[in-house]
Amino acid sequence: MASLGISVSGLATAHCNRAIQVPVSATGQSVVIDGDAVRGIYPDILNAISTKEKCRFVVTPVPRARLEKLYESGKADMIVASTRSVRRDEFGVFVPMVRSRAMVISLGDLQRAPFKTTQDVLNNKEVRLVVVRGYDYGNAYHELIEAMGKENRVLLEADPNAVARLMKTNPNDVTIMVPTIIYGAMQEDARLSDQLEKLRFEPLDNIPWGESGVYLSKTSLEPGLMKFLQSAMQRTAQAGTVHKGFAAYYPPQVLKDSIKPLEKIP
Repeated sequence: MASLGISVSGLATAHCNRAIQVPVSATGQSVVIDGDAVRGIYPDILNAISTKEKCRFVVTPVPRARLEKLYESGKADMIVASTRSVRRDEFGVFVPMVRSRAMVISLGDLQRAPFKTTQDVLNNKEVRLVVVRGYDYGNAYHELIEAMGKENRVLLEADPNAVARLMKTNPNDVTIMVPTIIYGAMQEDARLSDQLEKLRFEPLDNIPWGESGVYLSKTSLEPGLMKFLQSAMQRTAQAGTVHKGFAAYYPPQVLKDSIKPLEKIP
């Protein structure tokens, strides 16, 4: 897909003197990709900064796995709507925007005991795990993928829509991600929106609350530009802009156990 610039007319200011490369992947209502058009909570934030600061963000839709490679190789200045992880911390400075929690997600009214840990998921031999390639929710998440992969019970997909389509076809499939991601993807897909009321969310004891926000590249950003972007993102976080965006897009029952403002730390 072609890249697109979120920009305003006029010359860039001294602290934002070049285009900022921001590859994005579909992430619920945080980032919505519709052909070459990109919209959502985070694009709205970049638009607001562009308008105020005369910055230009070049926003390029890519698959999630490609996004991670661009970030790790220093070819992305910023990535948005990202869960904090040890690996990503190696390559960038993280600015948290909200608290978030990944859960086991399934469709339908399956007659089984609730999952409490990743071991419960592994022990249920009827279940397949469908995940987005490039997502990272910590050690327990990766260990589960590895263990179920050895039993040929893992499917890796490019985006949340593909995950949801498989789950609709196969009632025993489950996924693990922050609920707002799959809910937002299904809201935007006419083939899936009729399944929204069937979503079942189950928190796991060993995948706790974390943080979601933006990463700024340690490799590609000049010190002055890094300082400016970090300050702009921190002001956005302090204003609660991202959480307000979630509240505008999602029903309370979806947010209740998956997204919280930064100050509400369990």
